[in-house]
Amino acid sequence: MFYLVGLGLFDHKDISLKGLECLKNVDKIYAEFFTSRLFGSNFEAIEELVGSKIEVLVRNEVEEEHKFIDEAKELNVALVTGGDPLIATTHSDFLVQCSKKGIEYEVIHGSSILSSAPAISGLQGYKFGKVTTIPFPDYNFYPKSPYEAIEENLRMDLHTLVLLDIQAHKDRYMTVNRGLEYLMNINENLEREGLINEDTLAMGIARVGSQDVCVKAGKISELIDYDFGGPLHCIIIPSKLHIVEAEYLVEIAGADSKILEDV
Repeated sequence: MFYLVGLGLFDHKDISLKGLECLKNVDKIYAEFFTSRLFGSNFEAIEELVGSKIEVLVRNEVEEEHKFIDEAKELNVALVTGGDPLIATTHSDFLVQCSKKGIEYEVIHGSSILSSAPAISGLQGYKFGKVTTIPFPDYNFYPKSPYEAIEENLRMDLHTLVLLDIQAHKDRYMTVNRGLEYLMNINENLEREGLINEDTLAMGIARVGSQDVCVKAGKISELIDYDFGGPLHCIIIPSKLHIVEAEYLVEIAGADSKILEDV
C-alpha cells in the first residue's frame, strides 16, 4: 500500500497524529523536499519522531523513477512532503499511477500555506481570487503573469495570495522583498498604467506555523526594504477591505491607520 503524508508547515511537531501513526507502522519511508521543506526542524528530528530511517529522494527520483510506487505493490510505503501532499500536482499523479497499477493508497493531509497564509492575514477567505506564483527570473524568462493575475483579482475586488519561488535543491528561497521588486519591475516596463505600484497596499508573511511568524502590512514602498527574516515567505495583495479586515491589518499587521478611512 502507498501512503502520501503531509508534514505540515514548519517543524516536525506539525505532523498529524494520523500521519505519525502511519509512519511508525510502514515498511519504508521516502521524503521529497524540493517542492517544500520544514525550516523549523532538522531531518534527524523527523527520523527520531517516527523511529525510522527516511530516504530523501532527489527530483528525478520523484518525478521520473517512482521506485516508491513499484515497492508499494509488496510493501507498505510512505512518501512524506512538507505542507499538504496534494498541493503539488506532481503528487496527484502518484495516485493516478497507483490506480492504474491496482495499488491501494491513502492520503494523510497536512496544513498548507494555501489556507494558513490567508488565515493569518486576517482577510476573509472567501474573498480570495486566483493564486499566483512569482518565479526566480532567468535568461529570457521574466513572465508578467503574476502581475496580470493580481490585476485580474483586483478588478473583481478579490484578494491575491502570491506564492514565492522555492528552489530547495539550490537552497534558494525567494523573499517578500525580491517578490515585490519583481512586481515593480513589471509595472515600470508596462506600456499602460498598471494597477499595482509603490502605493499599493500589500502584506508580507514569513514563517507561517512558527512561533516567530511575521505578518506585516503596508504600502509596497514601505515593505520592499523591510526585514522579514528567514524563509519561507509569501505575499498577499489585498483588494477592497471590509472594516473588520482593515482593523486587523492596522492592529495586528501594523498597517497605517489611514486605511480605515477608505472602508
